[in-house]
Amino acid sequence: MALYECVYIARQDISPAQVDALTESWKETISKHEGSVSFTENWGLRNLAYRVNKNRKGHYVLMRLECGGDAVTRLEWEMRMHEDVLRYLTVKVEEHEEGPSVMMRREARDEKRGPRRPDSRPSYGREQNEGSDVKQADKAKQAGESNE
Repeated sequence: MALYECVYIARQDISPAQVDALTESWKETISKHEGSVSFTENWGLRNLAYRVNKNRKGHYVLMRLECGGDAVTRLEWEMRMHEDVLRYLTVKVEEHEEGPSVMMRREARDEKRGPRRPDSRPSYGREQNEGSDVKQADKAKQAGESNE
């Protein structure tokens, strides 16, 4: 049996429970054709690079499959016919990666890193002008608090 990775994008207006139900129905389709789904990963609701059928976001799901070509053909036919699927892509691979996908590792790395740059940039606005009304009002307020 060959190894495949399949990623599909579902519409933004369906619930995560419906996305899980779609994934389960496609797992059954693969198992009916003597294949198996070794791993599924829900990447969540993400922005699309461009609008697809008037949608700006979509639910991304990755499935790692071990099956024959007839099962993949059937799976892609079902995805093409399903109205909630915006796009799909199935790729034949030599071997499956262990652990989470690159997308999930990137998100974990980004959470660990923190913000991209400190917020130490100068603000260019009216408050930077020494003679502005805002600056003078702040100085008057501070002077009034220090007198009390």
